[in-house]
Amino acid sequence: MSLLQPRFPGERALVTGIAVDALGSGMYIPFSLVFFHHVTGLPLPLIGLVLTVTGLVGIAAVPLVGIAVDRFGARTMQISLYVVRGLSFACFPLAQALPVFAIVALLTSVGTRAFRPAQDARIAELAQGTDRDRLQAVSRSLSNAGLGAGTLMASVIIATAGDFGYTVTAWLNAASFLAAGYLATCTPAAPPRPPAVPRTRGGGYRLVAKDRPFLGLVCANLLIAFGFSALTSFLPLYVTDWLDMPEGLVGSAFLLNTVLCAGLGVAVAALTRRRFATRPRAASAGAALISLAFLALAALGTVRSQSVPLLLAGLLGAVLVMTVGELVYSPSSGAMSQFAAPERLRGRYLATYQLSWSLAYALSPMVFTVLLTVDGRLPCLLVAITAALGSLLLVRVERHLPSEVVAFVPTPDTGSKTTAAGK
Repeated sequence: MSLLQPRFPGERALVTGIAVDALGSGMYIPFSLVFFHHVTGLPLPLIGLVLTVTGLVGIAAVPLVGIAVDRFGARTMQISLYVVRGLSFACFPLAQALPVFAIVALLTSVGTRAFRPAQDARIAELAQGTDRDRLQAVSRSLSNAGLGAGTLMASVIIATAGDFGYTVTAWLNAASFLAAGYLATCTPAAPPRPPAVPRTRGGGYRLVAKDRPFLGLVCANLLIAFGFSALTSFLPLYVTDWLDMPEGLVGSAFLLNTVLCAGLGVAVAALTRRRFATRPRAASAGAALISLAFLALAALGTVRSQSVPLLLAGLLGAVLVMTVGELVYSPSSGAMSQFAAPERLRGRYLATYQLSWSLAYALSPMVFTVLLTVDGRLPCLLVAITAALGSLLLVRVERHLPSEVVAFVPTPDTGSKTTAAGK
């Protein structure tokens, strides 16, 4: 376990902060729409519009955060964004009028969208070698475990405290961000940077735009990320409307995915590092499994058996394959983005990579719903095709990437790590 056997200075505080963050987010995320509807009294379509607009603004802020990470450091930005997120959630109960609601939602969106590149840059500062792959797996496992545990806790609080329970969960989420921010202050400062290269007119994001192998990774991730977003934005509608299964069975698919990601993420990532020669091949195999899973869902939608147990077995089988693909793909793809980013432009590179995730999650609801109106199987086929194309692109781009990005090179074992590991 990473928490019990830290391998580099600051790992215990870093991982504990991720766990606290995940637990708080899990308490609130499933109830956000209900909370705003309860507090503001605004109609749900208007609330959805505000959240969509602020979400797009949050995406637009990601490149600015990349610049800030490069200028002020990942540790400073990670702590600052924890504080912004904590304060924004603490102000949720004040969002009783539309202008205040819009401001609070905007701060929340910017803090949430911008946080991931700052955290990935911080991981890259502290960890080396395959420790980065391992931390990607740990982070994803904790996020899924926190979502499940937090949702359960929030359900108990709301059932016990009634409407005031929504306010309590918002404040607890705010407290979790502030606590995670404090833990981030307990991690060591970043190692000294090498002497800066003189700034040129082609610096910054222009250099990112000229890095074709890295842009290949970004494009591949954008194509594959539609599969991740489909689990929440498409699968429930497909199961209930096209497969005509009872709504109560949708939760079984989410439960399977959450439990497997939380319980097996680290173990599958370790097995992946032993079984695959390179990160691109591992990520490509994960994407291929995601493609296969959605082909299976399309086939299930073609058969459309009248037997609910048979449909449920097919659904859970497809979700199982999808989840294994997710567990194989995510750690390697995340680590590749970190290794491919030059240290002095790490913030900009990781912000660009994060945009591929954000765009997939922003576009998928609209794309999937439009396709669903034509044929329920079309979204499945679209995801199967995009994931397969992403898998092929990863194989193609491998030969153009530096060896440190491609190879699973073990973390150097130094004596200083042992003495400082408990920090």
